[in-house]
Amino acid sequence: MDFFISNAYAEAAPAGAGGDPMGIVFLIGMVVIFYFLLIRPQQKRAKEHRKLVEALSKGDEVVTSGGILGTITDVSEQYLTVQVADGVEMRMQKQAISTVLPKGSIKVANKE
Repeated sequence: MDFFISNAYAEAAPAGAGGDPMGIVFLIGMVVIFYFLLIRPQQKRAKEHRKLVEALSKGDEVVTSGGILGTITDVSEQYLTVQVADGVEMRMQKQAISTVLPKGSIKVANKE
């Protein structure tokens, strides 16, 4: 009856399986590269956007993440009102603002 089941014998571990120091150095190097190329720049952009959102005030000319240009007419804790045309105002979350433009940029954009 030993036809179907073969005996398993312990064998020596293959070369390099006991803890390769170069493999650990390579892994640490990959984590460091990943951190500096992906994680750190993303954290920096998020910090800059938080500062931009906190500094928003009435009269700022802004661009939303959807590409809408407007002037801030009212600011509350989480929301703001943006005038996009004469008599047309939109209420949106502060996080939707992607860029603050220099004063007078909307007049220049309307002439184009």
